[in-house]
Amino acid sequence: MNTQTLVGALVIATAFLSGTVQASQNKLPGVRGLDHVGFTVPDIVQAVNFFQDVLGCQKATSFGPIADPQGNLMQDLLDVHPRAEIKEIVLMRCGEGSNIELFQYSAPDQKSERPRNSDHAGYHVAFYVTDLKAAVDRARAQGVKTLLGPFAINEGPTAGQAITYIFTPWGMQLELISYPKGMAYEKNSKVKLWAPRR
Repeated sequence: MNTQTLVGALVIATAFLSGTVQASQNKLPGVRGLDHVGFTVPDIVQAVNFFQDVLGCQKATSFGPIADPQGNLMQDLLDVHPRAEIKEIVLMRCGEGSNIELFQYSAPDQKSERPRNSDHAGYHVAFYVTDLKAAVDRARAQGVKTLLGPFAINEGPTAGQAITYIFTPWGMQLELISYPKGMAYEKNSKVKLWAPRR
């Protein structure tokens, strides 16, 4: 065994014994960066005006309402009351950083003090991943609480994306998102949302 091979073997053995190899194998694969930050607001028009007028953000697209009057889609996908309704969602581009997503909800159990996605001041932080299924599979293998997904969006302005929500140990909700071929709104909108994939 030559000196270069021996040194390489010692580096690998040291990394393995110190736990660095194991740690890198356990991380979620393909995480690229922050995609957007979402907030639930009591008045969508007021919120859009604030982000435009105060922070200089630009509206890219909006859509809604979204509801499932008979089933459990809202609960299974977003962990909100099954009869919750998203009245409108507005997607905004903010400078050269990540995007802002504003929601206006109504829900039978809506709160204003401790937010979830359907509550006033509710939020989530989304992370773009290159392979959503691989990331979700790894999260579940590690015992991370996940919701329904990967869930593909096949219609409307955000067609082309797929999502899954996960939770931190202290209960903060995070979203894993991927849209490797882009989203449908991009064909017609003058404003394009920032994305880690670009």
